[in-house]
Amino acid sequence: MSNGPHAKLAELGLALPDVVPPVASYVPAVQSGQHVYVSGQLPVAEGKLLATGQVGAGVSPEQAKDLAERCALNALAAVDSLVGLENIVKIVKLTGFVASAPGFHGQPAVINGASDLLGSVFGEAGRHARSAVGVAELPLDAPVEIELIVEVA
Repeated sequence: MSNGPHAKLAELGLALPDVVPPVASYVPAVQSGQHVYVSGQLPVAEGKLLATGQVGAGVSPEQAKDLAERCALNALAAVDSLVGLENIVKIVKLTGFVASAPGFHGQPAVINGASDLLGSVFGEAGRHARSAVGVAELPLDAPVEIELIVEVA
């Protein structure tokens, strides 16, 4: 399957990380029928949060966009561990949360980091419904968090 999602990630110079362990009482992803619901994923790599703080005050929108991409990679890792990326039929919904400084209104551009990655990996099947929400704070003082709903075969 040379054109599958793992190959697409490799073409982008990316690889799936290990599944990020939960920081509270939940599981990374759960399947119900033909859908997988991914718990909120933070920009964690090798067990460490890549940045802290609010976007627009200490975290630049460009950095936050990269962090959103990392959140999406972590979400895909959770899906892969549960059902395998090759079983994804459609990315249905992405919900993105951006810890926003007062006056910051660029949440959609930040969450594009996650949306663009999903489109690059899954093509038309990666086009999804989406919300990009500004919030005062996120767990562990993370700047960005995303959730995914995917349809699987």
